[in-house]
Order: sequence, then structure tokens, then C-alpha cells
Amino acid sequence: MIKETVSSGTTKASESARLQIGERSYELPILIGSEGERGIDITNLRTESSHIALDPGYGNTGSCLSTITFIDGERGILRYRGIPIEELAEHSNFVEVAYLLIFGRLPSKRESAEMTDEIASCELLHEDMKFHFEGFPATSHPMAILSSMINAAGCFQRELLEPYNPATFRILASRLLSQVRTIAAFTYRKSRGLPIIYPNPIYKYTANFLHMMFSMPHRDWEMHPEVVKALDLILLLHADHEQNCSTATVRMVASSRANLFASVAAGVCALWGPLHGGANQAVLEMLNEIHVAGDNGLGFIKEVKNGKRRLMGFGHRVYKNHDPRAKIIKRQCDELLNVLKKSDPLLDIAKRLEEIALSDSYFIDRKLYPNVDFYSGIIMRAIGIPLEMFTVIFAIGRMPGWIANYKEIASDQCARIARPRQIYIGPKLNHFIPRSERLEQEITDSASCSA
Repeated sequence: MIKETVSSGTTKASESARLQIGERSYELPILIGSEGERGIDITNLRTESSHIALDPGYGNTGSCLSTITFIDGERGILRYRGIPIEELAEHSNFVEVAYLLIFGRLPSKRESAEMTDEIASCELLHEDMKFHFEGFPATSHPMAILSSMINAAGCFQRELLEPYNPATFRILASRLLSQVRTIAAFTYRKSRGLPIIYPNPIYKYTANFLHMMFSMPHRDWEMHPEVVKALDLILLLHADHEQNCSTATVRMVASSRANLFASVAAGVCALWGPLHGGANQAVLEMLNEIHVAGDNGLGFIKEVKNGKRRLMGFGHRVYKNHDPRAKIIKRQCDELLNVLKKSDPLLDIAKRLEEIALSDSYFIDRKLYPNVDFYSGIIMRAIGIPLEMFTVIFAIGRMPGWIANYKEIASDQCARIARPRQIYIGPKLNHFIPRSERLEQEITDSASCSA
């Protein structure tokens, strides 16, 4: 069946695909990934046939060979570097998973301690960056500030001006992992008119972020272990998710040989979109709307089935089964609210919606199962994180995956700059018309969804 190895973990099948265009036939290699994923290699299609493949939204297009994350949407499987997400959620923590994603294996005890020390040593921002924060109006969206300040932080790292260098990359990765928390916390404090709280090295990664968010100059915030555990789990579950919109953006920017901070800042902008990183915020807004209306969920479900409403937090672009992260985070959500002795009506509504949807053929037939966003917003609400910071938390969690994907493409000496093709559907050859001869006409958008 298999006749040759193409690259590490990838093989070429003995058979190939055949494309017939008119009287000519083209042989296209079939590549098989380490988990049996099959793809038709069209790298040379345009060169050989003068044709391209059109795939709006890239739903059927593989943009790279990657060793980082594996997803099987049909079976509800997510693995980081081959390790099931369930095992990592039970036995690991966010910083250790970050090391796994970025460097390809779990760290030894010494390596784990070294990375923890490196993150602690990099957590302070350059004092001049305070002036950048002051330039933003109080109404600025936290994601706008986060993206801008990540780029600004890169300006203080001279190493970033050099091409990718394995000798300096580790400290740059640690610095980015560390400072993204500081930037995020400072952003929150500014939006509330609160004094900035500097990081405290006595706290570990997630606890330190909570300290910077909620402590006061005269009193440290009470650090509840279950709260720290819950937020750390949210970060861990979001650490990477294959070639989603923001990760693909990071890889595209990195392919131009842009530096790490610039590439990740672009990823933040992509994540900002409500169709990507804003999903958990949309879930909470939906639950609150149901609660305010005095509905127990049944009326809302009826409207969903009639096509009048959309059930947020259900279904996924990749998963056609249960999102494995949803099962993990639901359990953590229950534990956290029980420990905090909080009774949240939104959680009651969420559970009712889930119970109804999982037993209703309308949702089962459409493979609409809860995803990770369905419960993560309730956890952050219980912790006290405001709605506008939800996507920022997502960005902190996704940082290891972005860094790992940046490293994968930046260290590949054979990688080419990403340059998608298009099918032009505009006017044919046209000519310039002098201004005096032009007619006034309404400008309309000629693009269509079917194009």
C-alpha cells in the first residue's frame, strides 16, 4: 500500500488520484498522515495543468504538514503531540502543555523548572510601555489593546529583528508567554480605572494573572485553589486547535519571515472576530437573554427549531461528535460552582438546554453537540472575569499553539511564503475614462456568496 516516506510521519500511497481535464489526464499523489488522514497533493497542479483548486473558506484544503495537534472530528478526538487532551487535562498544567506544544515533548523536571524561572524573569514590561497604555481611550476593546501592545513589546526585543534563531527563540517564547498575561491584566485595570498591579513571582503562571487582575495595592486577592485550577484548565484546553482561523493567520504572517511578536499579534486580530474567539461571550449573552425573558429554555429551543434563533455553543466546524473539551470543562464548571457555593441561574439554563438538545432528534440528526464555549463562559463569569475579557483569556490560552506553529514554519528552511490564488470574476479588459466623461452611478457590491 505504502511505497515511500515523504516527511516525518507522512507517507505517499501507492495509488494516486487522477484528474481529467479535457483530453489530458493528471496524476496527483495521495499523502497519508501518521493517523491515516489522506490528502491529494496538488502542489504542482497549476504548473502542470494551468488550473487551480477553488475552496472558499479552505474547508477541504490542507495548508501544511504539521506535527503539533491532531483532531478527528468524527470521533471527537483531540491530541497535543499525540497525547489525548483528557490525559493532559487530568495530569498536566498549562505551562507544561505549553512546553509540550512548542518543543515537541513533555519537559523533564529540570526543564520544567527552567521554563517556570524564565517566565517569571520576563513578566515585567518595559516601563516605557506604560505610556502606550495611556494612549488608548477607556472605551477601547481589550483585544485591540492586546494586539497593539504585543507588537509594542516586540519593539523592545532587539533579537526579534534577526531571522529565526534557535538559540534565542526559547527566551523569546517564554517572554511572550509571560508578558501576554501582564498586558492583558494591565488592559483590564485601565478599563476599570484601577491602579496597575505588578506581577508577583511568588505566584505561578495562572495565579499570577489572577493576582494582577484582582489584587489591590493594599491587599492581595484571595487565591482560591479551585479558581486557579479552573482557569488553568480553560487555558490548557484552548492551547491549540489545529489550523483554525487565527493559527492559520499566524502561519501565513510567519511565512513572510515576520518576527514572532508581529505574527502572534496578527493571530490576536483574527481571534477577535465574533465567529472565532467571541463564541463563549455569545453563549453567555444568549443564556442571559433567556433568563431575563423568564424562559426555562423550552421556548428558546422551539424558536431554534423553527429557524428563528440560533443555539450558541452547540456544533463545531470540525467536530461532528462531542467536543472532547466540552465534557472536561462541564465537570470543572460543576465542581467550581459547588466549591464557591454559587448558584447560577445561567448554569441551570445551560444544563436544561443541553439536556433537551441531547435527547431531541432535531439536534442529534444535525450532529449539534455542546462545544467548549458552552461552559467556559460560565466558569469565567463565576471567577469574576468580565464579558469583554473573555476573548483575551482565549488569546492567552492559544498562545502556546501560535508560538508552536510559528516555530514550525520559521524553522523550515524550505517553507515558501504563503500566497493563495484566486479566480477573478471582475470586468474584462477595461480602459480609463477621463473625469469629465464619467457618469454618476451608484456603487454596488458585485460580490455574491455563491462566487
